[in-house]
Amino acid sequence: QIQLKESGGGSVQAGGSLSLSCAVSSIYTRYCSAWFRQAPGKRREAVAVLYTGDGSTYYDDSVKGRFTISPDYAKNTLNLQMNSLQPEDTAMYYCAADLRLGICRALHSQYDYHYWGQGTQVTVSS
Repeated sequence: QIQLKESGGGSVQAGGSLSLSCAVSSIYTRYCSAWFRQAPGKRREAVAVLYTGDGSTYYDDSVKGRFTISPDYAKNTLNLQMNSLQPEDTAMYYCAADLRLGICRALHSQYDYHYWGQGTQVTVSS
């Protein structure tokens, strides 16, 4: 019902920027969307959430002020602009979505999201 595919990962030096894009294929216009990341040996964690119904956003404290989640409705993409990247931002980044709008007002566990992309790697060197 919702298909997701990420692109835009890569390698960058500390202090640099990257922009991730998630192509969204969905018959629904209102859903909860998010970007997660998972570093080796660590659990998958939400970094940014967006509710497509009203555009409200939520961020993890570790990325607040540096990352921006935004939709491009013309292109049907969910974007993540990442600035001032640090080595600790190195991880596989995943786009996720779920139709349960109740999870859209905070950062939730990966287990609350039903639809996932395949991930894109972000590597930040010092």
